[in-house]
Amino acid sequence: MKKGVTITLDRPRTLRYGMNALAKIEDITGKTIMSLDLNNVSIKDLLAIVYAGLCHEDQTLTPEKVGDLIDDYSDITTVAEKLGEAFTAAFGQPQNKGDAAGE
Repeated sequence: MKKGVTITLDRPRTLRYGMNALAKIEDITGKTIMSLDLNNVSIKDLLAIVYAGLCHEDQTLTPEKVGDLIDDYSDITTVAEKLGEAFTAAFGQPQNKGDAAGE
């Protein structure tokens, strides 16, 4: 199971990005994961990404409900930071040259 990152909205929730969440992002946005630029993401795409990361633990969520939770309990900056942490947990840190074993 992929690691998750806790985000506090109406209650503590876990953002987690396994294969099903990634497929859901592609379905909703119509974009491949590799084509999404998380440094320049639209609000619609941000909402889809957050929804996909949360719906594993709450099947009653919808993108609209997630938007309401963000509006009521958080802010875009905090959500974007938690999203970055969750993607790092899912995919790991990129390696720098010279970090490979034996170098």
